[in-house]
Amino acid sequence: MAHVTYDVVEHDGGFAYKVGDVFSETYPTHRAAHEAALAAAQRQQVAGDSEAIQYQDSKGQWHEELAQGGDRPETDVDDTLED
Repeated sequence: MAHVTYDVVEHDGGFAYKVGDVFSETYPTHRAAHEAALAAAQRQQVAGDSEAIQYQDSKGQWHEELAQGGDRPETDVDDTLED
């Protein structure tokens, strides 16, 4: 099973979460970015319908495949938010 980690980081004058090299929108506070990362991680675990998808890889090649709606990754949020 795949595993996705959402990292909360300082970004663009505020805070954001990122997966790999991709950043979310910027949030004004650390807490807002943390809560958004938790919500995104939870949504990613929700099963959906199987659908045909298209995507471009890092070499610019396009691919088509059937994404199984029940094949969801494990997720977690990597953050040091202190209350």
